[in-house]
Amino acid sequence: MALDSSAERRATRRFDMRLPATVKTTAGTLYQLHTETQNVSARGVFFYLDRRVEPGSHLEVTLTFPPHVTLTDPVRIRFLARVLRIDTAPVSRVGVAAFIEEYEFLRSNTPASGPQNDLGTGN
Repeated sequence: MALDSSAERRATRRFDMRLPATVKTTAGTLYQLHTETQNVSARGVFFYLDRRVEPGSHLEVTLTFPPHVTLTDPVRIRFLARVLRIDTAPVSRVGVAAFIEEYEFLRSNTPASGPQNDLGTGN
């Protein structure tokens, strides 16, 4: 019996959210890129970068959920994600699907590249 390859394989719901994000590499050549998420779920994120990253590599991503999403003050989150796959269909950009491995909530007055000031860590 053949499986339908077009079937949804995600375990959690995705939300189309265009949120500004900062992406840093955690190994090899260090760089920081600014992008915008395309969709976010409890376990993953998808965004475009202007350079290739390798599947399996780790990225540090920082983004802010705005008040209309949190229904309170903006919430900044930094998370460590592992690249699951890349999509090179648009030649000028690389689509990155990444699995969120761990995350932390940041104080609103902490710069994204500053010291780690977590208010809680989740897995």
